[in-house]
Amino acid sequence: MKISIGNDHAGPDYKQAVVKMLEEKGHDITNHGTDTFDSVDYPDFAHKVAQDIQENRSEIGIVICGSAQGVSMTVNKYQNVRGAVCWIKEIAGLAREHNNANVICIPARFTSIPQAVAMVEVFLETEFAGGRHANRVNKIACS
Repeated sequence: MKISIGNDHAGPDYKQAVVKMLEEKGHDITNHGTDTFDSVDYPDFAHKVAQDIQENRSEIGIVICGSAQGVSMTVNKYQNVRGAVCWIKEIAGLAREHNNANVICIPARFTSIPQAVAMVEVFLETEFAGGRHANRVNKIACS
């Protein structure tokens, strides 16, 4: 699967752990994030991840910042992107199953690295349920 990932200075170590797990599972990763703890602006990488989803260069996106709120607001500006702030793996699963989320937004300052890795695993393994949820998801996008 093609996956885009991006992070600000709150998440280089989170990204490293997530990318390691993803590469071990054979996924193709595009890295738009920083690899240092030097301050950067989260919209810069969040836009790149969202554009990859919007333009079908990636199927799934992962964005990481301190609270995940800013990256979520940024990616959700795109018509075909549904970013979900997740802090436990159950939320990550429901975001995929019920909301057909295609970007997981991880709050590095409020989760551990093992939690983040587990959330991404669940996010990737969970299928959209469709059915009654499809009608609701179709009402999210503005035309």
